[in-house]
Amino acid sequence: MNKSSAIKAVLKLKLLLLITFLTIGTVSAQKTEHYNSPLYAPKTYDPSQKTSNGLPKTLDNVGIEQKLGEQLPLDAEFKDENGNIVRLGEYFNKDKPIILALVYYECPMLCSEVLNGLTGSLKGVNFDAGTEFDVVAISFDARETDKPELTKNKKQSYLERYGRPNTANGWHFLTGTQPEIDKVTKAAGFNYHFDEASNQFAHAGGIMIATPDGKMARYFYGIDYSPKDVKFGIMEASEGKIGNPAEQLYLYCFHYDPATGTYGLVIMRVMRIAAVATILGIAAMFLGFWIYRKKRLN
Repeated sequence: MNKSSAIKAVLKLKLLLLITFLTIGTVSAQKTEHYNSPLYAPKTYDPSQKTSNGLPKTLDNVGIEQKLGEQLPLDAEFKDENGNIVRLGEYFNKDKPIILALVYYECPMLCSEVLNGLTGSLKGVNFDAGTEFDVVAISFDARETDKPELTKNKKQSYLERYGRPNTANGWHFLTGTQPEIDKVTKAAGFNYHFDEASNQFAHAGGIMIATPDGKMARYFYGIDYSPKDVKFGIMEASEGKIGNPAEQLYLYCFHYDPATGTYGLVIMRVMRIAAVATILGIAAMFLGFWIYRKKRLN
């Protein structure tokens, strides 16, 4: 063996040893490496291992659980913004869907953002509260049930923000006792927790849409709601009784995704409509040629 071949053999051996070392090191690291941060997942997934999601324990049961089709308790009693006792069912069975906002009126931040986002979204919808739909806000803070001025001022504030005349009968701000509140939050899948240390409620942000007979139909998360999504939700919850034929056709091309609470374009439905339009166009063209030819022969 010459000197050059010996050097090549040594280099190959070193390279092989390096690859082996790196492979063993990587496998070993993958077996032991683990992240507890909610921003990262373990590099190797072990179903038997449970990791912390990084949230305080008090927030484990806080959130919104979609209960599509669940019946709201229409017999639940609340106080309206004028201090009158009303049944939740008084706002249903009027051929209008209901936008439901579960908030509390003295919330220092999130609840106001939910109502602000809802109002801003509704300003971009060509349906009017009180005509095509109603808005019902229910406080889940039982301490607010004896504060009629609070709810009255809240309603007035959002009527001014909405800025459409003759819509006061479409906005309702309710308060109630804890048992009545629990009936609604349980049916709607709205889970919250009172934190004594901060004297505030931990809760998620979002709005829901219920059918005219009080069944949960759509959920929208966060504090910013697309006017298109809200409009489609109102149209679907009304069981097709709201919206002109063109809007109904437009809605056919979109599908509600419960996981995201939004409407997405359904390509297959668009292609079907395009195919039908193409066939009708071709048929109209042949009909036009036939009529033209018939006139020329006569």
